[in-house]
Amino acid sequence: MINVGAIDPLGLGYVAVEWAIRIIMLVIVPFRRSPDAARGWLLLVFFLPIPALVLYLIIGRPSYPRWRRQRFATAQDLLARASREIKHSQHCCRPELPERFLPAALLIEQLGQFPTLGSNSVEFLSHYDGVVDRLIADIENASDHVHILMYIFADDLTGGRVAEALLRAAGRGVACRVLIDALGSRPWAHRLKRRLASGGVEIERALPVTLFQRRSTRADLRNHRKIVIIDGRYGYIGSQNLVAAEFSPGLVNRELVARTSGPVVLEFQAVFVADWFLETGRVLDTPELFPHHHPRAGVVAQLLPSGPDYPVSGAERLIVALVHGARHRIAITTPYFIPDEALLKALQTAVLRGVEVRLILSRIADHPFVSLAQRSYYDELLRAGVAIHLFHDGLLHAKHITIDDEIAVIGSSNIDIRSFLLNGEASLIIYDKVATAGLQAEQARNIARSDRLAPEQWSRRPLLAKTVENVARLVSPLL
Repeated sequence: MINVGAIDPLGLGYVAVEWAIRIIMLVIVPFRRSPDAARGWLLLVFFLPIPALVLYLIIGRPSYPRWRRQRFATAQDLLARASREIKHSQHCCRPELPERFLPAALLIEQLGQFPTLGSNSVEFLSHYDGVVDRLIADIENASDHVHILMYIFADDLTGGRVAEALLRAAGRGVACRVLIDALGSRPWAHRLKRRLASGGVEIERALPVTLFQRRSTRADLRNHRKIVIIDGRYGYIGSQNLVAAEFSPGLVNRELVARTSGPVVLEFQAVFVADWFLETGRVLDTPELFPHHHPRAGVVAQLLPSGPDYPVSGAERLIVALVHGARHRIAITTPYFIPDEALLKALQTAVLRGVEVRLILSRIADHPFVSLAQRSYYDELLRAGVAIHLFHDGLLHAKHITIDDEIAVIGSSNIDIRSFLLNGEASLIIYDKVATAGLQAEQARNIARSDRLAPEQWSRRPLLAKTVENVARLVSPLL
């Protein structure tokens, strides 16, 4: 017979609380969340209900505080106003695209507000120090303004060279504004801010995380964009931060940046103006920021900003749509590849349609747990016929895609839930055969410095490795 008096009421209450959390979270978690993310959260809730509840209350929903959401509504008006001005300018040519490009172009415009624009030029820069040299040269020639939006801006030798160029530009009357991510640039932020502000450069931190302050934001929601605008005429976008290539001990970063000129730079500018307003409450609204006399060139391009501020996942939907639209070949370069179910099925389906699919990934990893989760996808991708090339000459941090021989994408977005849902990102979409061929040449150079993963070799890895990878995959939606 059970001794009722021996039952510990505290223990019983604890068990009841745990099961109440499990049942309630079973209802709440799947709401407006992907199956992968819901599965990861529910797994954590089942084993550790109380810690899972605490974690969910902190980072469970990828949304900003109310004040920031209200401010973003105003920022959306700024973006819409800039987009209308760009569309209606006689100097910003809106081209007639081939019919096969129209669905992707319309999707991008619906997601990010920006139209396709002709008369651009694009140059791909892969030499790390060469990118910095070129950027400094453009800053030295700036006559009106320099705007930098950067995830990492370090006060090291590399970042210091750019800082000195900004100080020289500010000294001759150029308006220089810098927006850095508060956590990405945290080790250098205070020192860099003192250095630049003392010379007349405006510098602000994006998404600061502070205790007991209304303006604080969540630590996992970051502005990951890497954009530079000079005089509204020249723009830089890509994967490279303003920090030494070897800033992580033992790793050398390999990057790719697109230097652009033409009307699409005005879309870069609109994103910077919106982000500056979000962080400062100040509207940048002078005619010099949006010049409309651009050299005539032949490249059609379009910018897609994305992030938690936006109602839907722009970067993820763009990539899935492009994969579904591919007819011949797809090549994706990214340092972090943790696809959601929609992208995974799209890649598998593309192979079944006869499309050649190549993934160019970094063998060297700077985030071990993310790397384990990434490796868990290799089996089914290899079985589906996807070619996986593992780059071995440093950390391949570049992020770009080519579709057939006609569409190229380059920007800051990785292929993972962080870039799809948690980070502010920016992607440049290019509709041009010559530019795409240039990016394909860069991809071919990376493949030459890679090892192709053999399915039979990969399947022979130890059982323990497979187990650890699959456990990492289960919780990858929480990364």
